Amino acid sequence: MHSPHDGRRHGRSVRNGYRGVTRGLALDLGSSRTRAWIPGLGIVTDAESTDDPEGGRGHSRPVRRGRIVDPESCGRMLSRIADTALGADRSETLIVLSHPVLAGPEHRAEARELLAALGPTSVIVLNSARAAAAYAGPQDGGPLLVVDIGAELTEVTLLVDGMVRDARQAETGLSDLGPVEPPTAVVRTALDMIMEMWQQDRHGAVLGALRKGPLLAGGGALRPDITNRIAVRLGVPVRLADDPATTVVRGAGLILSSALRHAAAAPALPGPAR
Repeated sequence: MHSPHDGRRHGRSVRNGYRGVTRGLALDLGSSRTRAWIPGLGIVTDAESTDDPEGGRGHSRPVRRGRIVDPESCGRMLSRIADTALGADRSETLIVLSHPVLAGPEHRAEARELLAALGPTSVIVLNSARAAAAYAGPQDGGPLLVVDIGAELTEVTLLVDGMVRDARQAETGLSDLGPVEPPTAVVRTALDMIMEMWQQDRHGAVLGALRKGPLLAGGGALRPDITNRIAVRLGVPVRLADDPATTVVRGAGLILSSALRHAAAAPALPGPAR
């Protein structure tokens, strides 16, 4: 398991203007599936994370355990998605990409470089917990616990006022379970991270977040045998979006829409004197 204690705000603020952008694309780049969302249409791509659109034998999996392991293959996949969603001309475009909360600087830099190669005007790279909270979290600004159970990663993140106060990650997910295997290992992993975070919390934020109910996201949140076990073990109800598997990309889409509104409302830069 990995955890940070830096409390830094991850991802660029949407209030920086992004002048000149008029359209955009939100992406959730997962180990198993990649999803794309555009304003006005919603989710336009929900496909296996592979550089082969047909998923043929020997196709490359560019993302493993939340990390980009094959940048060239990942670039081809992202380019194909951008071509379909935006067309060949990506000028005046903003792309928002979510990443695992504990993705290191190398992963974030790699993601930015791949997105820049697509030719957008601006890029936002933000963590998946912030995206999930934007879509399905309470809007009171208080503490929120986000439990994201994906194919190859399980993450627990404590957000306070939109900032990552603490986060834990385990390289365990749904793909590690057998076809008929109960989700005991995944549930135990998530609960262990929550309990460890609670024990190390000196300010009561985790307890406050638990009283509200943790927000469950990812494919694991689609399984009642997982959500019910977590709720029973914690003794609190859990929060679920209407489609937990797409919570992150929908939240990234809301952040994209906010940035586009700010860009449209920003005053034009003064032109040269005549």
